[in-house]
Amino acid sequence: AVIGGGNSGVEAAIDLAGIVEHVTLLEFADTLRADQVLQDKLASLPNTTVIKSALTTEVVGDGSQVTALRYQDRVSGEDREIELTGIFVQIGLLPNTDFLKGSEVELSNRGEIVVNERNETNVKGVFAAGDCTTVPYKQIIIATGEGAKASLSAFDYIIRSGQ
Repeated sequence: AVIGGGNSGVEAAIDLAGIVEHVTLLEFADTLRADQVLQDKLASLPNTTVIKSALTTEVVGDGSQVTALRYQDRVSGEDREIELTGIFVQIGLLPNTDFLKGSEVELSNRGEIVVNERNETNVKGVFAAGDCTTVPYKQIIIATGEGAKASLSAFDYIIRSGQ
């Protein structure tokens, strides 16, 4: 199952549909928020199910692995359970950048730190990396690589500026 009907959730469901027997996507709202092209692609896949207005309430396991997910149908109020073997939570990202509000560091309208290809911000000598930046594809492996790139850029900045 994938929990979340935004772009990240629908993309994850599409990816998983290519490698697992069946994917169920659960969305809290009564509509998906993902781009229409992604919704169309998901709807075209024969091994996917979308459940809207679903309040996830419990992950069930047998002590060694996940076995089911319980949710409440927000329309009927009925409690339901889906048997499954894995859960991916893709319910959105709020970058932890509140400490930068009111500073000179430029933030996107989503609160992400705006960086260029060298992980430089608009403030000279300030670099940023990871899911809190405008770099697409919020994944651990990407954040790790961006961290390495930011540190190399910062090192280069220090060497060249003589600090």
